Amino acid sequence: MSNGIPKDISECRSFFLQPRTPKQRIYEALRAFFVEGLPSRQVARAFGYSVGSFQVLCHHFRRDPNPTFFIAPPSHGPRSQPKKSAARELIIRLRKQNLSIYEISQALKEQNCSLSPTAVGEVLKEEGFAPLPRRRDEERPNYPRPTIEAVADLARFSLAPRQFTTTCGGLFLFLPDMVRLALDQLAPEAHLPGSKMIPATHALRACLALKLWSIERKSHAMALSADEGLALFSGLNAFPKKSYLSEYSSRVHHTHTTQLLAAWHDQMHGEQLFPAQSFNLDFHSVPFYGEDPMVESHFVSMRSRRQPSVLTFLAQDADGRAFCYSNADLRKGEEAEEIFQFLSFWKHSHGNYPQELVFDSRLTTYPNLVRLDEMNIGFITLRRRSDSLWKEIASLPRSAWRVVELDVPTRKYRTPRVYEQNVRLANHTFRQLFIQDLGHEDPTILLTNQSRVSVKRLITRYAQRMLIENALSDAVRFFHMDALSSAVGLKVDFDMALMVIASGLYRLLAQRMRGYSNAQARQIFRDIVDMPADVKITAKEVLVSFHRRAHLPIILASNLINNPVKVPWWNDLPLRLTTYQG
Repeated sequence: MSNGIPKDISECRSFFLQPRTPKQRIYEALRAFFVEGLPSRQVARAFGYSVGSFQVLCHHFRRDPNPTFFIAPPSHGPRSQPKKSAARELIIRLRKQNLSIYEISQALKEQNCSLSPTAVGEVLKEEGFAPLPRRRDEERPNYPRPTIEAVADLARFSLAPRQFTTTCGGLFLFLPDMVRLALDQLAPEAHLPGSKMIPATHALRACLALKLWSIERKSHAMALSADEGLALFSGLNAFPKKSYLSEYSSRVHHTHTTQLLAAWHDQMHGEQLFPAQSFNLDFHSVPFYGEDPMVESHFVSMRSRRQPSVLTFLAQDADGRAFCYSNADLRKGEEAEEIFQFLSFWKHSHGNYPQELVFDSRLTTYPNLVRLDEMNIGFITLRRRSDSLWKEIASLPRSAWRVVELDVPTRKYRTPRVYEQNVRLANHTFRQLFIQDLGHEDPTILLTNQSRVSVKRLITRYAQRMLIENALSDAVRFFHMDALSSAVGLKVDFDMALMVIASGLYRLLAQRMRGYSNAQARQIFRDIVDMPADVKITAKEVLVSFHRRAHLPIILASNLINNPVKVPWWNDLPLRLTTYQG
């Protein structure tokens, strides 16, 4: 520094105060130029300006007679609260009448001086008022409030003569099959928990009613808690509240759900619901959005990512199109063995193994495919693709492929090209098919142990595996598989077992309805089940009269109308379904 003038930028910055605000920065830069006489280029570089912008600052400073550099910082937020101030005296007067902040807020709204309960509470706190003591319902002012519904109690269940209208009239369409299959025996056979007020059989019917009526979450049951029809269906004086349903499902362990499914299969002997010729198998991840250290992360296909979820194994009868098995009590590392848990369950319930299983490549491992072949169980699956397989397919000459015509008139791609060979995997020989022109960009690689089955049948049967994909989609949208409000896997396990039973009841109902044998559950619910009814209880019967609607003729032709059925949980009082005559 010579003659008190900085020589470079570093000396210039240390010579002047370090500016902390934009205004101070402008002030220090202008003082360095006008007072200290430093060159404009040096000042601009020292204070972070371009030469042009600093010249503009100097130009505005010369023409501003009263520049302001030091002003008080503006205060943030409103300086006054006119709405609170205008209502303050009225709030104090109403509080002296022992009104709560919500009642004061409503009174202000009626006098065109709207103020939220939070703002009212702030005013009262500023004025030194303490919170009111908690009051009983009878001490509160008379205004609309939620009604107090009866508590579910079997001892208060009554079949006294009366009439009422229910929005869940379609549920009574399931009662003939439930009585015929003696579903009231499922709970004792599965050793499900119960209580004196709500026995196990009634608890199971109540939970099953929510699945049949497509209740998305347990909390949504509160919208139907006052419906007498839903309570009558369950055999109770009132339908259980959401707190009971949540608590009850947590008491059901995996052993109970396995026994429940076994008892369901025992009751289904002689029915055509499970022809048991071929089964579709798949995994599904039920997303979990809470915080629980026991819930592991799995791949959720709908989200295309890994996230905390409950892994569920599902089996579907290919001909009956109904779910027949579920298990949500799975941990990581147990997925590949779950197929043998299903086989063990099926043999224990039916006395023999399934004839054929169809699944994708990630359901189990190659050594387990060898075990299936040694158990003489046929399977069809996909081969996991690799670079060596792509090279092998690309190297095949066109003459090596043969064209196969599929006997599926409705299919767009009916003439795929096929190359067949034997392949050695896990020291075992399997039959492998390379398939092109099947509607996919990449070739399909089928793997099977069925050497005598035709190529047409193998391709057609694996294509029918889409049935379980469609059933899973229907279960997600109608049975709300992905909207389970549970925090642990045990509860999801019980909900999945209920879905298996509910899907079976929907398939039995579909077999009764002409034109609906292959319909999905949500279509059956929309067209047939979702309808109100008038219920009349007499000393001789329970008469359920359906209102007129577009699909009522299909119900009339189902042999359910005017065909009385004695219901065991109604003290054998007959149920008679009829149409509204008004």
